[in-house]
Amino acid sequence: MGLAAGTASAAALAACGSSGPSEKTDNGGAAAGGAATYWSLSGEPGEPIRKAAVDRFNAANPSTKITPTFFQNDAYKQKIKTSLGAGEGPTLIWGWGGGGLKEYVGSNQVEDLTDWFAQNAAVKDKILPSSFGAATVNGKIYAMPIETVQPIVLYYNKKVFEKVGVQPPKSWGEIMALVPKFNAAKIAPFSLGGQSRWTNMMWLEFLLDRTAGPEVFDAVFAGEANAWSNPAVLDMLTKIQDLVKANGFQKGFSSTTADSNADQALLYTGKAAMMVHGAWSYGIQKADGGDFVKSGGLGWMNFPPVEGGKGDPSSTVGNPGQYVSISSKATAEAKETAKKFLSTTMVDEEEKAGWVKSGGVPVLKGSESLFTGEDAQFQKDMSTIAANAKVFAQSWDQALSPTAAETLLDNIAKLFQLQVTPQQWVDAMNGVIGK
Repeated sequence: MGLAAGTASAAALAACGSSGPSEKTDNGGAAAGGAATYWSLSGEPGEPIRKAAVDRFNAANPSTKITPTFFQNDAYKQKIKTSLGAGEGPTLIWGWGGGGLKEYVGSNQVEDLTDWFAQNAAVKDKILPSSFGAATVNGKIYAMPIETVQPIVLYYNKKVFEKVGVQPPKSWGEIMALVPKFNAAKIAPFSLGGQSRWTNMMWLEFLLDRTAGPEVFDAVFAGEANAWSNPAVLDMLTKIQDLVKANGFQKGFSSTTADSNADQALLYTGKAAMMVHGAWSYGIQKADGGDFVKSGGLGWMNFPPVEGGKGDPSSTVGNPGQYVSISSKATAEAKETAKKFLSTTMVDEEEKAGWVKSGGVPVLKGSESLFTGEDAQFQKDMSTIAANAKVFAQSWDQALSPTAAETLLDNIAKLFQLQVTPQQWVDAMNGVIGK
């Protein structure tokens, strides 16, 4: 499922329900009067929060109701694509932004919301600015960021660090210096669910950003020929293979799966010292790791800088939000209903509180006062990373087209298994730019 099983499952681990659509599907473009339709994902904890938002809106606007329909993750991806292609999609389209949104824009299936946001500056000002990157195509905004932010962070086992007598790394050089120390203690320096491929991708995303800044991948996303040929890419790929050759990951990492949370278990059982993973990992370790999180055994930080790198160390990657667009095929009245939903209910205090209670960090500003209890520090830190990020880059396999993303994931797996050289990797990826 690529990132949908990974960073998109940030929204979507929660998003995969056990049944199909929970309500009758409506045609958003043909909705009567000001009535509108909204398709999104089923399953805990997201579905109840999404349904509550629609219920709040409908209670306040009984003459222009929104009808929701909830789908399992994979079923939704297929259904929304075919329905929009047939001109039968919903008024409000839930999504991940990035490459999928770019395809909608290219097919004229979604509204340009740039002017609407300019006219509704107060609405835009309620949302973290870093979340708008994946909502933007060719400098124009085609979706509103909603729900939660999920940065990828470097986790570490504090007890293992104390046992070996070392400090958390503050640079790439320090990461490489820690590797032999943990190996000497018979502890894997890093846990990695390498069979899942998107887990490996997180390493490339951060290393390229820290080495070169966002410009290189921006050029890839823009479809510029041979954009992967930037010297910083070869440098980054070489660093990755240096880490693999130094036994930076657990033995047999390429057969470890992320879907089974085997990579998480290595960290909380002390068999690995560190792990690069998404914000959703915190909840998994809390649920599965006994008293590991509660006892203060888990540490976390933004990915450290690379010596001599051009990237801003405040920047992050992952899920800068989830997104909702308005169908260009909907009636004018339905579009107005959709915009009212976005400008009122989707930025209200109940929306914010619902996602915080679920353990998430909202895309809405000013959520910090709601972070209470045992998860408060983690939520505050994730919120700070998202709010302070100079760039919050979307994970590559969501930003790229499905064709390019599959080639990317395949070649990343080969890179970590030392089956391709950095130059061979670059050549393969240049071949699918813009596809």
